[in-house]
Amino acid sequence: MPTVKLNADTFKKEIFDYTTEKEWKYKGDKPAIIDFYADWCGPCKMVAPVLEELSDEYKDDLIIYKVDTEVERELSAIFQIRSIPSILFIPKDRQPIMQPGALPKNALQEIIEKELVN
Repeated sequence: MPTVKLNADTFKKEIFDYTTEKEWKYKGDKPAIIDFYADWCGPCKMVAPVLEELSDEYKDDLIIYKVDTEVERELSAIFQIRSIPSILFIPKDRQPIMQPGALPKNALQEIIEKELVN
């Protein structure tokens, strides 16, 4: 399953509606990862194919989304994105975990196994 691009509207519909909710309440039925990236970002380009691989490997267990920070400035502001890539790990029933920086595949897999699909 390929990664899915998110905009503010689909984010509010599928992930969390920050305009109406005060407390985090994830709407999805599978854990998720959101990659905050930009097309010009070198480290983002290195992480993108790894996330595509992980999206295939974990297609039954989680969804991987992408948010273009240059286009989706509202989402970037809501999540206070200061550096890219920044990756938001969203467990089904706990608070999300933000991890800035380009993580190698084994580190991403470790977080997925430990925090998302356990």
